[in-house]
Amino acid sequence: MQKPGKLDRVYTATKLAAIIDTVVAGGVSATHALAGVGVSPAQLLSPDTRVSLQQVLTACGNAIRLSQDRSLPFRAGASMHVSAYGMYGFAILSSADFRKTMSFCERYHVLATPLVTLIFREENGVGVWSVDPIVHTPVNDPLYRFIVEMQMGIILSLMRDVMGSSFSPAELALAYSPPDDFGPAGLFGECKIAFDRPVNQFIFDAMWLDASAGLGNRTTYALVESLCDRLIAEMSKLAGVAGKVRALLLQDVGRQPSLTAVAGSLKMSERTLRRQLAQQGVSFRFLLDELRAQLAVKYLRETSMNNDDIAVAVGFRDPANFRHAFRRWTGRPPTAFRRAPPWAEASSGAFPKAAGRSLQRRE
Repeated sequence: MQKPGKLDRVYTATKLAAIIDTVVAGGVSATHALAGVGVSPAQLLSPDTRVSLQQVLTACGNAIRLSQDRSLPFRAGASMHVSAYGMYGFAILSSADFRKTMSFCERYHVLATPLVTLIFREENGVGVWSVDPIVHTPVNDPLYRFIVEMQMGIILSLMRDVMGSSFSPAELALAYSPPDDFGPAGLFGECKIAFDRPVNQFIFDAMWLDASAGLGNRTTYALVESLCDRLIAEMSKLAGVAGKVRALLLQDVGRQPSLTAVAGSLKMSERTLRRQLAQQGVSFRFLLDELRAQLAVKYLRETSMNNDDIAVAVGFRDPANFRHAFRRWTGRPPTAFRRAPPWAEASSGAFPKAAGRSLQRRE
């Protein structure tokens, strides 16, 4: 998968909304809390909103600047429950084995707007979450500390959601020095808190992993895990230069923008654009045909547009060329595709996976 960069808007607004809500609850206006973030209060509530890691980091910086409450990052993290994470959260709750739950959380952490590298291991009778912020700042920098404390709150909320409200960690190991205004607000009970450690760690007794997962269901878990794989694949499509090309093509697919025009919009040469797309395993032609195929299917499934109008809408001057291309993408002509029930499309797997493979072969 193409790893999203800090500026790629590929993540849901769940984590951003939790930070803003906690800051606003302390008496700060939403306008000030969102200054420089590039998201409106209304957009925070939309499931369609996508944000970048940089936008979330900007919100963290605003929280540090605007709030005197140093328990805020802990409380913001603890307010994020697995139910807010969509399919990722549903899969966590569906796991029938807590050790597999920990492994799943680690592997699919990219779906949760990751401000840290998160690693889990079990050794010597304890479970250990290791937390390393992605920011390149000193460990005593306020932003570094904010991210670590928020992640500790997130892990606490996760563990209590899946293991029960009585869950309590044994120790928090923190890499930064003891601050004068340290304030976990009693969220972690009587667990030991140690500073100036080599690594940030959330440590708990491994006996919690032996408990029965009351909400687990193996069949549901397998299904939702596959959906999470699909979400990661979709996220990859929005990342890097390929994501930028897709966004530009979507704005004007009916006019069939050229490679030259797209490269100019991205302020790079055609050669550089081709090279960067190749590094992501795609080409300009592949992205254009992929988008045309997706739009054509949408029009056939959801509108009453005739084939000639759909051909024009997706950038074909000659309807015959559209019909030929659509058969190549899906294995069926447009009219037959429209008449087939939707479940036939899904069960056959003919679209979009096979279409993607055939397009890649042609490239």
